[in-house]
Amino acid sequence: MSDEVSVRRIGANEVMSYVEALTDVLIDCVEGGASVSFMLPLSREKALAFWRGVGEGVVRGERALLVAEDREERVLGTVQLILAQPENQPHRADVAKMLVHRRGRRKGIAHQLMTAAEQTARDEGKSVLVLDTVTGGDAERLYERAGWQRVGVVPKYALMPDGAFCGTTFYYKHV
Repeated sequence: MSDEVSVRRIGANEVMSYVEALTDVLIDCVEGGASVSFMLPLSREKALAFWRGVGEGVVRGERALLVAEDREERVLGTVQLILAQPENQPHRADVAKMLVHRRGRRKGIAHQLMTAAEQTARDEGKSVLVLDTVTGGDAERLYERAGWQRVGVVPKYALMPDGAFCGTTFYYKHV
């Protein structure tokens, strides 16, 4: 399937046209149990507002937004780079909201998204990337296979969408 999926950076001139599709991915991920800052039930309006805010950040040049689309141009996944950092960290970006719709999982899409995010970071002059993920989740294997270095775990750092505590593992990578 990953051969049938393309990953690309969404430009400021088109970002708002992706809000609906990205909302569908976010809601699916949260309903599937992903701890990505939102609790159940996640209303469509709340998810739309989130993506509109992301779009505004893309327009301002504060974020890079990448999407994975199938042959029918349906969005199956997304990842962001938060490019706007404090002035003493111009070389760093945060990887955020790595999401793959349940219908696209286990097909290499997350790996494609991360590879594209790393290239985008290099293109933007960023050499250090950081991210965090649910401790014990599938994403840990993905990041470690891709050469990310584990920094440590903070127990009870966040909540799962159902309200249960979860630990968070922090990673970095020099690109």
